[in-house]
Amino acid sequence: MPGDRLTHEDRRRIAIWLAEGLGYAEIARRLGRPTSTISREVARNSAPGGYLADRAQQATGQRARRRRPVQAACPPAGERSAESVRGFMERLAVLLVGVGLPRMAARVFACLLTSGSGDLTSAELVRRLQVSPASVSKAVGYLEAIELVGRTRDSGRRERYVVDDDVWLRAFRADTGAHAEVATEARRGIGIFGADTPTGARLGRMAQFFTWISEQMDGSDLIDAVVRDALTVVSALVYVARPLTVDELATALGWPVRRAAGVLDAIGRRPILADPFVVERAGSGAFAVAPRPDRLSPAQRDALLEGVAAPRKTPR
Repeated sequence: MPGDRLTHEDRRRIAIWLAEGLGYAEIARRLGRPTSTISREVARNSAPGGYLADRAQQATGQRARRRRPVQAACPPAGERSAESVRGFMERLAVLLVGVGLPRMAARVFACLLTSGSGDLTSAELVRRLQVSPASVSKAVGYLEAIELVGRTRDSGRRERYVVDDDVWLRAFRADTGAHAEVATEARRGIGIFGADTPTGARLGRMAQFFTWISEQMDGSDLIDAVVRDALTVVSALVYVARPLTVDELATALGWPVRRAAGVLDAIGRRPILADPFVVERAGSGAFAVAPRPDRLSPAQRDALLEGVAAPRKTPR
């Protein structure tokens, strides 16, 4: 990948992993690089004593100085040196890769974050990162899709990519929604595979975990009125022990239809509101309630059923 050069930290990791006996393919996977990059690096910078990170870094620097000078990834400002800026950029990009960003997207995002104004043109990113315009375009497209980067235009009508002040709130909300969707899909999988199967049990643990994550991240927006209404709806469905439509619920509870529909929608988006039950569509626009399949393990359910079926012995 053009401009995607190994850093001193990359070389230090390569040396450690080589000493541990890892192959080139595994090292490349861990660094997010092609295997050929690792094999060339080791072949070019190895000596009788083996591959050493400091020596490899020094040799690479000497070769680079014999060629044309390379501009720093992001220029220094004030008392910051080019080396300190470049080092920080690379370390930040590595950490962003560790939390899920593709490597080029991480480098573009790190450069935008550390630019003075928080926005750069495509040409500026190409120049600072020493990569192709296509690489920048693809990385920006990815960052836009997950709402970490936006677009604006300057006075010269040039398009600029920007990291604004709301970026972390948007990312937080996106993650919260994604966690809730994973939990919902896992619960759907329990119905497909069966709660008593090993797959269903694993999906149950998965649903519990992602529900908990979603609750921790997004629990602050629940108001008491919504919680009370949700519990009322669940109680009504448990009490009547049969599916009810929105109109039937609204009539029985003495609510406007909009209020009943809003509560059911809230439960659908936040299943924790109905815990330890789950509110499900039962067909023909009706809703029913059932115990959450992930609250009890198959062994616990079997033990409970056996305990109910077996006659109790009263002490004499």
